[in-house]
Amino acid sequence: MPTIPEALAIAIQHHRVGRLREAETIYRQILASDPNHHDAWHLLGLIACQVGKYQAGVECIGRALTLRPDWAEAHFALGNAWKDQGKLDLAVACYQRALQLKTDYAEAQNNLGNVFNGRGELDKATACYRRALQLNPDYAPAQYSLGLVYQVRGDLNEAVACYREALKRDPAYAEAHNNLGNALKDQGNLDEAVACCLRALELKPDLAEAHNNLGAAVREQGRPDDAIACYRRALELNPDLAEAHINLGDAFTEQGKLDAAVACYRRALELKPSYVSALVSLVHGLQHVCCWDDLRVLSERVIEAIDQDSDVGLAAPVAPFGFLALPLMTTAEQQRKSARQWVNQQLKVKGEFGYDRAHNRTAAPKTKMIVGYLSADFHSHAVAYLIAELIEKHDRSRFAIHGYSYGPDDGSAMRGRLVRAFDRFVDVRNLSHLQAAQRIAGDEVQILVDLTGYTKNARTRILALRPAPIQVNYLGYPGTMGASFIDYILVDDYIVPSDQQPSFTEKLVHLPGCYQVNDSQREIASCTPSRAECGLPEAGFVFCSFNNNFKITPEMFGVWMELLKEVPGSVLWLLEGNRFAPANLCREAKRRGVAAERLVFAPHKPLAEHLARHRLADLFLDTFPYNAHTTASDALWAGCPVLTMAGETFASRVAASLLRVLGLPELITRSLADYQDAALRLARNAGLLVALRERLEASRKESQLFNADWFARNLEKAYSTMWEIYASGEAPRAFTVSPV
Repeated sequence: MPTIPEALAIAIQHHRVGRLREAETIYRQILASDPNHHDAWHLLGLIACQVGKYQAGVECIGRALTLRPDWAEAHFALGNAWKDQGKLDLAVACYQRALQLKTDYAEAQNNLGNVFNGRGELDKATACYRRALQLNPDYAPAQYSLGLVYQVRGDLNEAVACYREALKRDPAYAEAHNNLGNALKDQGNLDEAVACCLRALELKPDLAEAHNNLGAAVREQGRPDDAIACYRRALELNPDLAEAHINLGDAFTEQGKLDAAVACYRRALELKPSYVSALVSLVHGLQHVCCWDDLRVLSERVIEAIDQDSDVGLAAPVAPFGFLALPLMTTAEQQRKSARQWVNQQLKVKGEFGYDRAHNRTAAPKTKMIVGYLSADFHSHAVAYLIAELIEKHDRSRFAIHGYSYGPDDGSAMRGRLVRAFDRFVDVRNLSHLQAAQRIAGDEVQILVDLTGYTKNARTRILALRPAPIQVNYLGYPGTMGASFIDYILVDDYIVPSDQQPSFTEKLVHLPGCYQVNDSQREIASCTPSRAECGLPEAGFVFCSFNNNFKITPEMFGVWMELLKEVPGSVLWLLEGNRFAPANLCREAKRRGVAAERLVFAPHKPLAEHLARHRLADLFLDTFPYNAHTTASDALWAGCPVLTMAGETFASRVAASLLRVLGLPELITRSLADYQDAALRLARNAGLLVALRERLEASRKESQLFNADWFARNLEKAYSTMWEIYASGEAPRAFTVSPV
C-alpha cells in the first residue's frame, strides 16, 4: 500500500492529465485516512469546480482553509469558485486576501482584474493587469486580459499589441490567437483575422468561440456558406453560445433563409432573455416575413430597453437601423439615443488614425474642393438609382468628385455608370478600415459624404477614424448617426424641422425643396405589360405598395384590407420580397375577412420594367411609420400618385416631402382615418384621380424634384458653406441653404 504522500503524488498525476474520477477516488481515500489533510481537501474542491459542482467545491476548499487559514493558493481557488458562480464580491474578497498573504501573486492580481473587467470597472481591471505584469513580465494571461480591456474600450491597436505580446510569451495560447483574430476583424484585416482563428483552432479544435469568430471573419470576406459551417460547428461544441445563434441568423438572412434566421434569433433570446440585439434582430426578421403574432410585444420590449438604459449604452446595444425600422412609432430622441448607445459600445476608436480638425485650416481649398462619397451601394441599389445623375452634374470647374466603394461590384450598368461619373473611383473593399481611411486622407478629401449610415454592410469605423476634416451623413440612413465624428446631416425643413436639432448629433443643413436627390435619366421601359402578365384582374381598381415587406405594419395592413372591402373588385398589388411574406400576408387578409386572391404579388424585375408596371396601378399606398423613400420617387417618376401618412420623424416624412415639392399636399395625411378616407375618395372618384395624375405629370416635368442640375448647385453651395465655417475656425453649426 502506498503512503499518503505517494498516493497524493499519484492522484495529482491523474488530475494533471484529466483523469478526474481516478484522482477524486484517491483524494477521498486520503481523507478517509487523514480527515485533516488540507491538500486533499483543496484538490478535491478543485475537481468539484472543474465539473461544475461549485457548492461542493466551495465547501471542500473552505475545509482546507479552516485547516490552513494563511494559504494564499486556497484563497485564490475559493475566489475562482465564487467568480464562476457570479458571486463577485466574495471573489474579490478572496483574491484580496490571497494578495495580502502573497504579495507577488500575479495570478491573483490577474483574476482580480477579471472580476473588475466583468463588472465594467475597466480602470481597476487595468491596474490589476499591469500590477500582475510588474510581478511577472512573462505572465501571458495578464497581457491577454489587458488586450481584452483595450478591445472593449475600442483601442484596437493596443488590443492587438497586447495579444501579440501574450503570444510571444505563450505561442500556444489559443484564446489569444482567437481574440487577436477578432480584433483584426474589427479593424477590417480579414485575411490575418482568418489566419489567427485557424491557428487558435489548430491548438484547441473544440474552442467554440474561435469557430464563431472565424465565421464572422469569413462572412465579411463574402463567404456565407463557410460562415454558416463555422457557426454550426461552434453550436455543436456549445449549443448555448447565443452570439453564434445570432451570427447564424444573420448569415441565413443574407441567403434569404428567413424562417431559419427567425428560429436562430428566437433561440438566442431564449438563452439570453436580456440580449437586446437578439431581440431587435428577431423583430426585424419577423417584419421581413410579415409574421405579426407577437410583433407588438417584442417591439415594445426593444423601446423599453432604449428608454431605460443610459446614454452610455446597453451591454449588447440595438443596431440603429433595426430600431429606426421598428413597426411602432418611435421619437427622434429615442432614435438618437439608440444611435448614441451603438456608437459608444461598437465604434469606440482610440489611438489609431485621425484627421486633426485643429490644423490645416485655410480660407479656401488651394485647388478644386475634393468631395468624396463613401458607400457600400455603388451598384444596382436604391441609393445608386438616386445619386447617379448628381455625381455627373457636379461642377468640375470647382469640385473634384471621388467615389470610395466598399460594396460588391455587380457588373451592372449602374456600376459602370458610376465608375465613369466619378473623377476618381476607388474600390476599398479589400482594405482594412485604417487603410481605407488612410487612402481617403492621402487623397486629401476635404468633405467626405457617407451614403450608407447604419444600413446593410456599413463600415462606419472608416468614418470613426476621421479621414476628412468635414464628414457628412446623407441619403442612405434617415436619421442621426449619434456620432461626434459626423459633422453635418443634409435634410430639408420638412423632414427635420429646426426644432429637432437636439435629437441630432450632426448639425442640420437644410437644403431647399426636398433633401432627396433624384435621377431624371431613370429609364422607364416603353412596353407596358398587360394586366394578365402581372397577375392583375382585367378590371377593377389597383392599389399598390411596392415598399419592402418589413415596412408593412399590422395597423396599416388593416386599413388596406378595409379599402379592399369598401372598393368592390379592387386588388392590392405588393412586392413579393421573399418567399415567406406572401403566405403570411394572405393569411392576415383572411383573418380580416378578405379573400387571399385579392392580394397580387409582383416579382423582382429590372428597374426599367418595374417602373413601367406602375402604369397599371391606380394609387400607391405608402407605409407608416417608415415611408417609401426611393420607392416613392419611383412611383412619382412613373406617374403613379402616392398617398402617404406623415409622422414626426425623418423616416416617416420623406414621401410627404416629395409630394410637397410636387405641389400635391392633398396626398399627405396625418392619421390612419384621414389616410383611409383619402384613399376611398380617390378610388371612388375617377375624375378626381385623373385630374390628380395630370397634375402629377405636369409637376413632374416642371418642379425641381427631378432636376439634378439644380440640386447639384444647391448642394455645392452647402459644401462651400461647410468649408467656410471650417476654415474660419468655427465649430460646425446648422445653416439653411438659400436656393440658387
